[in-house]
Order: sequence, then C-alpha cells, then structure tokens
Amino acid sequence: MTLIVAGVDGSVSALAAVEYAAADAARRNAALRIVHVRERWTGLMPTRLTEIEHSYGQEVLVTAERLARAREPGIETATDSATGDVVTWLKEEADKADAIVIGSRGMGGFAGLLLGSVGQGLAGHVPGPVVVVREPALVTYGRILVGYDGTEEADVALDFAFAEAGRRGAGLKVVFSWQPPPFSSVGTMYDNLIHTVYEERTTYVEERFTAQRERWPEVPADYAHVYGHPVNLLCGESATADLAVVGSRGLNPFGALALGSVGHGLLHHARCPVAVVTAA
Repeated sequence: MTLIVAGVDGSVSALAAVEYAAADAARRNAALRIVHVRERWTGLMPTRLTEIEHSYGQEVLVTAERLARAREPGIETATDSATGDVVTWLKEEADKADAIVIGSRGMGGFAGLLLGSVGQGLAGHVPGPVVVVREPALVTYGRILVGYDGTEEADVALDFAFAEAGRRGAGLKVVFSWQPPPFSSVGTMYDNLIHTVYEERTTYVEERFTAQRERWPEVPADYAHVYGHPVNLLCGESATADLAVVGSRGLNPFGALALGSVGHGLLHHARCPVAVVTAA
C-alpha cells in the first residue's frame, strides 16, 4: 500500500506538514504514518525529565493524528515515536515511504533560518520525494510549479509534477530559466555568443519538455523560458502555486552538492510547499 510519512515535533510548520500529508494521502489513497523522534541527551538524564519528554512526544502525536483525521476523515493513520538522531530515523522511514513530509523549521534552531537541519539532512538524501511545508495553506490556486532544465533530475521532477497535478486536477506551470555566468568588463564582446548559447539551450529544453508533455495529455501545462536567475524567478512564481517541485542531483553524502543551488534556494525562500525529487 502507498505510504506517506509525516515527521512532527509540535511546531507550527510541522502541524502544517501533517495537514499537507493527510491531503496527500487522501489523493493517493495512501496510509499516513506520523512519526515523532526525540533527540538523545548527552550524559545522564533524570528519570522525571525522561518521563516529561515521553509525555510531550505522545501529546504531539495525539494532536497531529487528530488534526490529520479532521482534515481527511477517511484515511488510515498510524503513529510512532522513537529516540535518537532525527535525520537518521526519518531517513529510515523515508526508505519505506512513497513520500516524506516535514515542516520547514522545527522547535529548535534560530528564528531567521527558514529551513531547519532536518530538511537539509533529508532533501536530496532519500530515494523518494521530500516535501517541506512552511505554513498552512489558506488559499488553493490549482497550480503546480516546476523548474525544468532538460537534465535527468529535472525529468524526474517533471514527471512527479505532472502526476501531482493530475491527482489534484490542477494545472502545471513549467519554467526554464537560464542566467549566463558573470564576465569581466569586456563581457560585451561575448553578447552574440551568449545569445546563441541561450537560444540553443532553450530549443533543447523545449524539445525535451514536449516529449515529456505527450505522456500527460489530460494535464493542462504551460511552458515558459525566461532569461534570469532561476531561484528568483521560481520563488516569485511560487506565490501563486500550491506546490513547487525541483529535482536534486541524486543521493550524495554532501548536502549542498546533492540538493543543488536552485533546490536550496527554493527551500529557503519559496512561498509555498516545496517537493525535492531525487533522481536516485
């Protein structure tokens, strides 16, 4: 059976993730598994404090499951708690799941950091999609956004985005944006060459998109190629999207390399949930 996993810690963004995960489970006719992981303390820990932490964890799970059932009464739900490294546990959960959903920030860390350490540790490091949710969705736009550049990981992200749009009965906005590398003050000498490279790349990406598009005739899709920085453009488009989808560079022990600069930028600045899809 299809399985969606939601990681929770009692934070506002984690509860928003539970709502998203419940709706996703309903769309996929999937079961929802809600997991709370407590970090281990170093050194000795008083028994009473252990009991308080356990009670808090159970309260987090009860609240999250109640929210999921209120959001989607018909889905099958289960909860589990564990003690250990949060990222390690959720990676193991992700290996058994069709998607894992987490909040953008947990209870710890710094308020200015929009993406917590758990999100950085999971996105691009597990075989299935990782969806990061910042806050509850107050408006539904009926539109999925995906960044596409014709690479293998982008093909995987595009396929996921088409499937997600189909499940939601939504439209799809596909954006290819390209910004040339910076040049020195003599860069104007290369304007014609840069324009040629841009045109060739744009044609290649559009041909790749057209080939993929034929597999999903029932999904309305708009394609646009834009000259500019992809993170800025996609984050701007995310203001009127229900989900932004981006590919990662595959399973890699080094976070920044696995995720890529566009995925990293979206996870920090997008104004809607972000799905990172790995070309495993």
